[in-house]
Amino acid sequence: MATPENSPPRQKPVVAGLLLAAGGGRRLGGRPKAMLTYGGRPLVEHAVRVLREAGCAPLHVVLGASAQRVREEADLSGCVVTDNPGWEEGMGSSLRVGLESLPPGVDAVLVLLVDQPGIGAAAVARIRAAYRARGSLVAAAYDGRRGHPVLFGAERWRDIARSAVGDRGARAYLRAHEGELTLVECGDVAQAYDIDTPEDLKHLE
Repeated sequence: MATPENSPPRQKPVVAGLLLAAGGGRRLGGRPKAMLTYGGRPLVEHAVRVLREAGCAPLHVVLGASAQRVREEADLSGCVVTDNPGWEEGMGSSLRVGLESLPPGVDAVLVLLVDQPGIGAAAVARIRAAYRARGSLVAAAYDGRRGHPVLFGAERWRDIARSAVGDRGARAYLRAHEGELTLVECGDVAQAYDIDTPEDLKHLE
Protein backbone atom coordinates (compact mmCIF):
# COMPACT_ATOMS: atom_id res chain seq x y z
CA MET A 1 0.00 0.00 0.00
CA ALA A 2 1.31 3.41 -0.92
CA THR A 3 2.40 5.66 1.90
CA PRO A 4 2.71 9.47 1.85
CA GLU A 5 6.48 9.00 1.49
CA ASN A 6 6.34 6.89 -1.67
CA SER A 7 3.10 8.09 -3.26
CA PRO A 8 3.53 9.83 -6.61
CA PRO A 9 3.20 13.61 -6.24
CA ARG A 10 -0.22 15.03 -7.06
CA GLN A 11 -0.16 16.94 -10.29
CA LYS A 12 -1.37 20.50 -10.22
CA PRO A 13 -4.54 21.02 -12.24
CA VAL A 14 -4.12 22.56 -15.67
CA VAL A 15 -6.32 25.66 -15.75
CA ALA A 16 -6.22 27.36 -19.13
CA GLY A 17 -6.94 31.03 -19.61
CA LEU A 18 -9.41 31.91 -22.36
CA LEU A 19 -9.71 35.54 -23.39
CA LEU A 20 -12.72 36.52 -25.49
CA ALA A 21 -11.58 39.53 -27.51
CA ALA A 22 -13.66 39.42 -30.69
CA GLY A 23 -16.07 42.32 -30.10
CA GLY A 24 -16.38 45.02 -32.73
CA GLY A 25 -17.35 47.84 -30.37
CA ARG A 26 -20.58 48.65 -32.19
CA ARG A 27 -21.61 51.17 -29.52
CA LEU A 28 -18.09 52.60 -29.61
CA GLY A 29 -18.40 53.61 -33.24
CA GLY A 30 -16.98 50.35 -34.55
CA ARG A 31 -13.70 50.46 -32.63
CA PRO A 32 -12.63 46.87 -31.93
CA LYS A 33 -12.40 46.43 -28.19
CA ALA A 34 -9.16 44.47 -28.33
CA MET A 35 -7.37 47.51 -29.75
CA LEU A 36 -8.62 50.14 -27.32
CA THR A 37 -5.64 51.76 -25.64
CA TYR A 38 -5.00 51.05 -21.98
CA GLY A 39 -1.76 52.04 -20.32
CA GLY A 40 -0.34 52.96 -23.69
CA ARG A 41 -0.87 49.50 -25.18
CA PRO A 42 -3.79 47.53 -26.69
CA LEU A 43 -6.36 46.41 -24.15
CA VAL A 44 -5.96 42.80 -25.30
CA GLU A 45 -2.35 42.82 -24.06
CA HIS A 46 -3.47 43.94 -20.60
CA ALA A 47 -6.02 41.11 -20.39
CA VAL A 48 -3.48 38.49 -21.47
CA ARG A 49 -1.07 39.76 -18.83
CA VAL A 50 -3.79 39.46 -16.17
CA LEU A 51 -4.39 35.80 -17.05
CA ARG A 52 -0.68 35.06 -17.10
CA GLU A 53 0.01 36.75 -13.77
CA ALA A 54 -2.86 34.82 -12.20
CA GLY A 55 -1.21 31.54 -13.15
CA CYS A 56 -3.42 30.44 -16.04
CA ALA A 57 -1.76 28.30 -18.72
CA PRO A 58 -2.02 27.64 -21.58
CA LEU A 59 -3.39 30.98 -22.78
CA HIS A 60 -5.93 31.07 -25.61
CA VAL A 61 -7.30 34.21 -27.26
CA VAL A 62 -10.30 34.46 -29.57
CA LEU A 63 -10.27 37.37 -32.03
CA GLY A 64 -12.95 38.59 -34.40
CA ALA A 65 -13.31 42.23 -35.39
CA SER A 66 -10.13 43.52 -37.08
CA ALA A 67 -8.41 40.24 -36.24
CA GLN A 68 -5.55 40.80 -38.67
CA ARG A 69 -4.82 44.24 -37.23
CA VAL A 70 -4.84 42.84 -33.70
CA ARG A 71 -2.40 40.11 -34.70
CA GLU A 72 -0.08 42.66 -36.29
CA GLU A 73 -0.16 45.36 -33.62
CA ALA A 74 -0.69 43.55 -30.31
CA ASP A 75 1.90 41.38 -28.58
CA LEU A 76 0.18 38.04 -28.10
CA SER A 77 3.35 35.99 -27.84
CA GLY A 78 2.93 32.80 -25.88
CA CYS A 79 -0.80 32.64 -26.71
CA VAL A 80 -2.78 30.37 -28.98
CA VAL A 81 -4.74 32.83 -31.10
CA THR A 82 -7.90 31.71 -32.90
CA ASP A 83 -10.12 33.77 -35.20
CA ASN A 84 -13.90 33.55 -34.90
CA PRO A 85 -15.35 34.16 -38.37
CA GLY A 86 -18.82 34.33 -36.84
CA TRP A 87 -17.97 36.94 -34.20
CA GLU A 88 -20.87 39.18 -35.23
CA GLU A 89 -23.28 36.50 -33.99
CA GLY A 90 -22.30 37.44 -30.43
CA MET A 91 -20.21 36.24 -27.54
CA GLY A 92 -21.69 32.75 -27.62
CA SER A 93 -19.95 31.95 -30.90
CA SER A 94 -16.59 33.16 -29.53
CA LEU A 95 -17.01 31.00 -26.43
CA ARG A 96 -17.69 27.96 -28.62
CA VAL A 97 -14.62 28.68 -30.76
CA GLY A 98 -12.50 29.16 -27.66
CA LEU A 99 -13.62 25.94 -26.01
CA GLU A 100 -12.97 24.02 -29.23
CA SER A 101 -9.42 25.40 -29.38
CA LEU A 102 -8.39 23.98 -26.01
CA PRO A 103 -6.05 20.97 -26.09
CA PRO A 104 -6.49 17.62 -24.35
CA GLY A 105 -5.20 17.48 -20.81
CA VAL A 106 -6.71 20.78 -19.68
CA ASP A 107 -8.72 20.31 -16.49
CA ALA A 108 -10.60 23.62 -16.53
CA VAL A 109 -10.76 26.91 -18.38
CA LEU A 110 -11.01 30.36 -16.87
CA VAL A 111 -12.85 32.76 -19.18
CA LEU A 112 -12.08 36.48 -19.12
CA LEU A 113 -13.63 39.24 -21.25
CA VAL A 114 -11.35 41.79 -22.90
CA ASP A 115 -13.58 44.75 -22.07
CA GLN A 116 -13.37 44.45 -18.27
CA PRO A 117 -9.98 45.99 -17.36
CA GLY A 118 -11.12 46.55 -13.77
CA ILE A 119 -10.73 42.81 -13.19
CA GLY A 120 -7.08 42.15 -12.43
CA ALA A 121 -4.88 39.23 -11.54
CA ALA A 122 -5.99 39.16 -7.88
CA ALA A 123 -9.59 38.38 -8.80
CA VAL A 124 -8.63 35.92 -11.53
CA ALA A 125 -6.31 34.08 -9.12
CA ARG A 126 -9.18 33.71 -6.63
CA ILE A 127 -11.38 32.08 -9.23
CA ARG A 128 -8.57 29.83 -10.38
CA ALA A 129 -7.90 28.75 -6.78
CA ALA A 130 -11.53 27.66 -6.42
CA TYR A 131 -11.00 24.78 -8.87
CA ARG A 132 -11.74 21.43 -7.20
CA ALA A 133 -12.42 18.93 -9.99
CA ARG A 134 -13.12 18.63 -13.70
CA GLY A 135 -16.78 19.25 -12.92
CA SER A 136 -16.09 22.57 -11.18
CA LEU A 137 -18.29 25.55 -11.96
CA VAL A 138 -17.10 28.84 -10.46
CA ALA A 139 -17.89 32.52 -10.97
CA ALA A 140 -16.79 35.78 -9.43
CA ALA A 141 -19.35 37.68 -7.41
CA TYR A 142 -19.61 41.39 -6.72
CA ASP A 143 -21.67 42.18 -3.63
CA GLY A 144 -23.18 38.74 -4.04
CA ARG A 145 -24.12 39.14 -7.70
CA ARG A 146 -22.65 36.77 -10.25
CA GLY A 147 -20.17 38.25 -12.72
CA HIS A 148 -16.88 37.53 -14.49
CA PRO A 149 -14.50 35.82 -14.71
CA VAL A 150 -15.90 32.31 -14.72
CA LEU A 151 -14.28 28.88 -14.53
CA PHE A 152 -15.61 25.79 -16.28
CA GLY A 153 -14.35 22.30 -15.51
CA ALA A 154 -13.63 20.25 -18.62
CA GLU A 155 -16.54 17.89 -18.02
CA ARG A 156 -18.95 20.78 -18.62
CA TRP A 157 -17.54 22.17 -21.87
CA ARG A 158 -19.71 20.20 -24.27
CA ASP A 159 -22.98 21.27 -22.65
CA ILE A 160 -21.80 24.86 -22.27
CA ALA A 161 -20.87 25.05 -25.95
CA ARG A 162 -24.27 23.63 -26.89
CA SER A 163 -26.07 26.36 -24.92
CA ALA A 164 -23.81 29.26 -25.97
CA VAL A 165 -25.84 31.11 -28.61
CA GLY A 166 -26.26 34.74 -29.52
CA ASP A 167 -24.77 37.24 -27.12
CA ARG A 168 -25.64 35.29 -24.00
CA GLY A 169 -22.37 33.38 -23.71
CA ALA A 170 -22.74 30.90 -20.86
CA ARG A 171 -25.51 32.77 -19.05
CA ALA A 172 -28.21 30.23 -19.84
CA TYR A 173 -26.02 27.37 -18.65
CA LEU A 174 -25.04 29.17 -15.46
CA ARG A 175 -28.66 29.96 -14.71
CA ALA A 176 -29.71 26.34 -15.28
CA HIS A 177 -26.94 25.06 -12.99
CA GLU A 178 -27.12 27.72 -10.31
CA GLY A 179 -27.30 25.12 -7.56
CA GLU A 180 -23.90 23.71 -8.61
CA LEU A 181 -22.21 27.09 -8.95
CA THR A 182 -19.55 28.27 -6.51
CA LEU A 183 -19.53 32.05 -6.13
CA VAL A 184 -16.30 33.72 -5.03
CA GLU A 185 -16.60 37.30 -3.80
CA CYS A 186 -14.20 39.61 -5.66
CA GLY A 187 -15.73 43.01 -5.02
CA ASP A 188 -12.90 43.94 -2.68
CA VAL A 189 -10.19 43.45 -5.32
CA ALA A 190 -11.89 44.19 -8.66
CA GLN A 191 -14.44 46.33 -10.45
CA ALA A 192 -16.67 44.60 -12.97
CA TYR A 193 -17.53 47.46 -15.31
CA ASP A 194 -17.66 46.91 -19.10
CA ILE A 195 -16.26 49.15 -21.82
CA ASP A 196 -19.38 49.34 -24.00
CA THR A 197 -20.11 53.03 -24.67
CA PRO A 198 -18.11 56.21 -25.25
CA GLU A 199 -18.88 57.20 -21.65
CA ASP A 200 -17.15 54.01 -20.46
CA LEU A 201 -13.86 55.04 -22.07
CA LYS A 202 -13.10 57.13 -18.99
CA HIS A 203 -12.09 53.88 -17.29
CA LEU A 204 -9.19 53.55 -19.73
CA GLU A 205 -7.67 56.94 -18.95
